[in-house]
Amino acid sequence: MFAHQHPSRYCREGLNVKAVRAKEFQCLIEIRIAGFSSHVRFPVCEDVEIEVGGNSVEQQRRILNLAYLEHRLQFLMETGKSIPTSGASLGSALPERIGSTPLIRLDGPVRHLAGITLLAKAEWANPGGSVKDRAAASIVADAHDRGLLTPGKILLDASSGNTGIAFAMLGAALGFPVHLAMPINVSPERKRILRAFGAHMDWTDPDQGSDGAIRRARELAGNDPDRFFYADQYSNDANWLAHYRTTGPEIWQQTAGKITHFVAGLGTSGTFMGTTRRLKEFSPSIQAISFQPDSPFHGLEGLKFMGASIVPAIYNPHLADRELEVETEAAYDMAKRLARNEGLLVGISAAAAVVACLKIAEEENTAGREAVIVTVLPDSADKYLSERFWEEDGWAYSI
Repeated sequence: MFAHQHPSRYCREGLNVKAVRAKEFQCLIEIRIAGFSSHVRFPVCEDVEIEVGGNSVEQQRRILNLAYLEHRLQFLMETGKSIPTSGASLGSALPERIGSTPLIRLDGPVRHLAGITLLAKAEWANPGGSVKDRAAASIVADAHDRGLLTPGKILLDASSGNTGIAFAMLGAALGFPVHLAMPINVSPERKRILRAFGAHMDWTDPDQGSDGAIRRARELAGNDPDRFFYADQYSNDANWLAHYRTTGPEIWQQTAGKITHFVAGLGTSGTFMGTTRRLKEFSPSIQAISFQPDSPFHGLEGLKFMGASIVPAIYNPHLADRELEVETEAAYDMAKRLARNEGLLVGISAAAAVVACLKIAEEENTAGREAVIVTVLPDSADKYLSERFWEEDGWAYSI
């Protein structure tokens, strides 16, 4: 999918591709045995006969799709437009800039907590400005590789903002049209970015949130399946696999294996699912903590209150060691606190992630334990600066 995962990399490093795939196969079996995935995941090899009896047609389809995803490590450069490979030309193409984001240290929020290190992936460093570039690039690469996104097809999906922006960016760069269903109450900044990239928008009822957008995208895809490639980020395994292949290994390498806790929010759940599965392979003792809004009516854009939402098919509620809830007001206050005290302008869900991390940090400190807590900051504040909370001086919530 990404530049450092292309099969040619194995050749350049003198690795045996079959051996690499065999190792991946073994890892998948270990994941399945350990119970980290809610999906039956048996990769299919030419010389291995796999028994999938007892599964429904839909389950078997997902098994085959997962096998295809796992063993066809294709990069986005195989789309219709020519993208120079490494060494072929100077500079980097847009898809090559996705991933490998900085891991920043947040000293201020934990300065009073001895033995606690708080680290965060600065995902706004991706070309589309958010963590969703990873999933979108993975979905597009997989769709092209499987012949689902062909010339003349329109990529269709539902989004609360960032994935839609990532699809629109990739569509503009790689030459395919994008049609998005999105709640009309998303921030003005999001709307301007999508318009700039040329995406066709289908605005949905704000009271229905992202679920309303999902229903509209399903309706469009059902009415005209030949016209659209329905990306369906909430059910597409290429979503979480993007993080299994990139975000997880990056965190492990950037922390030199010292990570003790991983914290991430739930929207499509792809970031948490994929990253946690990979980190658990590196060290099963790592604590994986998910968080979501504390009620169905919240202001944490991009996050879902799972109890009252259409639950993503890729979500496995048993993967988290623990689940937390975060108040909207707490996230707003944290966003202002990080801006004014740390010089960091982060998005609302990113601020919520820091709130969740501090809950864990306080507990670990109280228990007298050292901890290296890592989270993902999905985006910066540039899409939220029109929000009214920035103008409010009251600090109603304290950590």
